Amino acid sequence: MELDRLDRDIIAALVEDARATYAEIGLQVGLSASAVKRRVDRLRVTGAITGFSARVAPQALGWTTEAYVELFCRGKTSPTEIGIAVARNPEVVSACTITGEADALLHIRAADVRHVERVIERIASEPFVVRTKSSIVLSRLVDTPPGTALPESRAATEALRNESSSIGL
Repeated sequence: MELDRLDRDIIAALVEDARATYAEIGLQVGLSASAVKRRVDRLRVTGAITGFSARVAPQALGWTTEAYVELFCRGKTSPTEIGIAVARNPEVVSACTITGEADALLHIRAADVRHVERVIERIASEPFVVRTKSSIVLSRLVDTPPGTALPESRAATEALRNESSSIGL
């Protein structure tokens, strides 16, 4: 699916505020409201836009602690098997296979460190898990919501331009 600059700008506007009207987005990107709607409809049909949701601060839900856990698995454990096992834990907010020594990397959100420990214990008890290696997050330095890092979007270009001019470049 090929996205042109207007598609990327529309997506960037929706990521910034999914509740913006087509007319408001149209003003930002230089199109009429009906043209924006047609493009959004096409982006949904092609799967470029997969849905709309609210971003909620994890702390508001009681998830004040997070950790990244490397999973080291026995033999040739399949990614599907790992995914099914870790998905049974609601505290696992993402899991992926990775390069390097570990077989998978899990992102866990929990109420506190003890809660993280219990989650890791549950996961470590899976028959295919040989060992885990965990890191507790102390603070987030960059926290870009999914879908906001769009190459060549007007917002990114303007932000860079503004930053450059404010530091005298």
